[in-house]
Amino acid sequence: MQKALFIFLFFIFFIFPNHLILGQENRSDNQIITEFISKKKDFNEKFGYGFRIQLYNGFEAEAKKVQARFKIDFPEIKTYMVYQQPEWKIQVGTYKTKLKADRAIIKVKTACIGAIVVPLGK
Repeated sequence: MQKALFIFLFFIFFIFPNHLILGQENRSDNQIITEFISKKKDFNEKFGYGFRIQLYNGFEAEAKKVQARFKIDFPEIKTYMVYQQPEWKIQVGTYKTKLKADRAIIKVKTACIGAIVVPLGK
């Protein structure tokens, strides 16, 4: 009986309180938020739809002209001609985050003043 009481008291006073203390985290709210933001950025880069830069929105003939001019000025950036009734769109690049697209649009704005960043839909 005394042995069982000793084991019971041992667990209550030494093991159980240590288990509760070790379960608590010693991180501040700012650290937790920063970690969450970095995980969200990683997720968006892997699985997000991304962004493109849209140069033109309108008639097909003009869209082809804009696309040809852009290919001459920026041959390293891939261009896309998209038709969404009733308009043709010229979009360039594929960027995982809006920040990357915003950085790229700075270069593109020298040739195409009306360029905008558009999200890729689902």
